[in-house]
Amino acid sequence: MTVMMITGCQKAEQKKTSDTLNIVATTTMLADLSRVIGGEHVNVDGLMGPGIDPHLYQASAGDVTLMQNADVVVYNGLHLEGKMGEIFQSLTDRGSTVICIEDGLPKDQLLSWEDDSSVHDPHIWFQVSLWKSAAKTVADRLSEADPSHAQAYKKNLEAYTLELEKLDTYIRDRINEIPKDQRVLITAHDAFQYFGKAYGLEVRGLQGISTDAEAGTADVSTLADFITKRKIKAVFVESSVPPKTIEALQAAVKSKGFDVAIGGELYSDSLGGKNSGAETYLLTVKANVDTIVGALK
Repeated sequence: MTVMMITGCQKAEQKKTSDTLNIVATTTMLADLSRVIGGEHVNVDGLMGPGIDPHLYQASAGDVTLMQNADVVVYNGLHLEGKMGEIFQSLTDRGSTVICIEDGLPKDQLLSWEDDSSVHDPHIWFQVSLWKSAAKTVADRLSEADPSHAQAYKKNLEAYTLELEKLDTYIRDRINEIPKDQRVLITAHDAFQYFGKAYGLEVRGLQGISTDAEAGTADVSTLADFITKRKIKAVFVESSVPPKTIEALQAAVKSKGFDVAIGGELYSDSLGGKNSGAETYLLTVKANVDTIVGALK
């Protein structure tokens, strides 16, 4: 077995011994991406199911065993899987093939968390151009781990890139349906800054980038004042975050003499479940956009 070590949190070794790569991906987004790029040459297990919050996820002993036995492990990085860092380091140290999406992202396009330039927002999948970078990273690393199928991974990447370009156009066309003064997206936690930057929406979240800290009374009151002043039509709950904070925000707005609707549920840190119509990344982003536009236009 030849082992090739690469610096950074991404490692790649040519260690494949069967005709199918067994991949373990942390989030539903990355499991979907791995299946799209890998096609018939991979078998993918996802650790986190639909509606699971990766910020709070703690790996079980079975999860660790699954990753140890995999040919490839794929994770987001940027502290998204905040409670699993030591596990990824351990896998790397033992020579496992570990793909960290963070390594392939253009650093000048990453958004800082508040005023700390050393900590970046991990929700990169909501900017389609960054998801294209993620797709290329997976294709490149799979090709290194499994060079006999490199052409297939390259072909799958090319086809998926075209789909992502169509998705980007769809988003822009739909967002243009919202009056400019209503292009404000208010959600339970700060997961949509990349989306807002790329597609021209002002984004406010009750909680910060991570859901590991709850919103306080002052946060709710400040945002309620903002909504009342701007007469924002709707706010949104998230599939992976309990709705109580948004419901509290809605009540606070009402106490100030203005009614704001809950515009629907957005998929933030996971894809939709079975029969949701949002089972893939492409479908999830479209579903989010349709929900946002339907509530704000």
